Amino acid sequence: MRPDKENLATLGVSSQAVHGGNVMDVTTGAVRTPLVMANSYRLPDDPEDMDWSSPDGLVYTRNAGHNQVCLERKLAAIEGGEAAAAFATGVAALHSVFFTFLKSGDHIVVGDVTYEAVWRLFAELLPERYGIQASFVNMGDLEAVRKAIKPNTKLIHTESIGNPTTKVADIEGLAGIAKEHGILLSVDATFTPPPFFHALSKGADLVVHSLTKYINGHGDAMGGIVIGSKELIGRIKHDALVDLGAVISPFNAWLIMRGSVTLPLRIRQHLATAEKVATYLDSDDRIAYVYYPGLPSHPQHELARRQFEGKGFGAVMAFAIKGCSDVQNRFVAKLKVITSAVSIGHDESLIVHVGPEARGGSEHYPKEFLEYGHLRLSIGLEDADDLIKDISAALDETFRK
Repeated sequence: MRPDKENLATLGVSSQAVHGGNVMDVTTGAVRTPLVMANSYRLPDDPEDMDWSSPDGLVYTRNAGHNQVCLERKLAAIEGGEAAAAFATGVAALHSVFFTFLKSGDHIVVGDVTYEAVWRLFAELLPERYGIQASFVNMGDLEAVRKAIKPNTKLIHTESIGNPTTKVADIEGLAGIAKEHGILLSVDATFTPPPFFHALSKGADLVVHSLTKYINGHGDAMGGIVIGSKELIGRIKHDALVDLGAVISPFNAWLIMRGSVTLPLRIRQHLATAEKVATYLDSDDRIAYVYYPGLPSHPQHELARRQFEGKGFGAVMAFAIKGCSDVQNRFVAKLKVITSAVSIGHDESLIVHVGPEARGGSEHYPKEFLEYGHLRLSIGLEDADDLIKDISAALDETFRK
């Protein structure tokens, strides 16, 4: 019996990743969704009564394009949402949530460890330009979150695993608080893509991913997505997608659609290898510290173990070599397999050195980050033994007398 490709909810996540959103090409009979590089689509014979700004049909690619729509269907299915809105970047997807659901005079509770673009939005740009207030709170401290809620609070926003400290947020607890106060909970789940974690199933209203990272997985395309109910996503599309113009390009949507097919397979490799590498780093006395939710020493290890239900602990870790910034840089320069570059979730392992100088929200970082700086390591798809050998050899070279 053929799987019900129309009713994706009947399929497992791996099957959804393969079949979700795929539309056979009626012109050629090609079994995969083709790349449609059109910026406009044929109108009906009588377009007089059309809503020219509607994202619900194929009229103009700034509103909706074929590859965008197919990608949205696939990712809504694998995340367990009713609908999705795809954007040009992850930051555009995040901004779409804030633009749609916040107005002047509103208040938001934000994680005190968050992506730097989000930090600047709520520490500087949105308060200064639009009078939107923000409180930065430890999302692992539910009582602190409750105390931060104000009569004008409209949204709680957090990262499932914080960038770069790997602080874990209690999504189910936050969802309970949000519902108590009749406000929304949005979760940036870029560090925890499905099938590893489904924030909607824990009570989140909206889930955001930078598609540039794990969901694409190949380091060759940019995009962002917001997933949730039809009602909430409809508001985002009508307000932020159509009239802010940050729609994903057909080519990037097509590339990410292709990359996402192997996400369930790739994420298992990422997670398994990350645990081995983190355990190795934690055992080497030349390492000043390691922050990785899978280590018992991590402050939120028990929360991570419970929340992620034994599926893993993410594939990003923060650590530092014993020594100054020059020592960190020497170590990175000696690496042969791991690449010094920004981003996460690529097929190759990536490392970036960030010094101890002040950054947005750095006052909330663990004291070790401020003393040594940190190395953010995103584990790729290489063999774990090769990564460990690479790190070990680089350490030997760094500390050679």
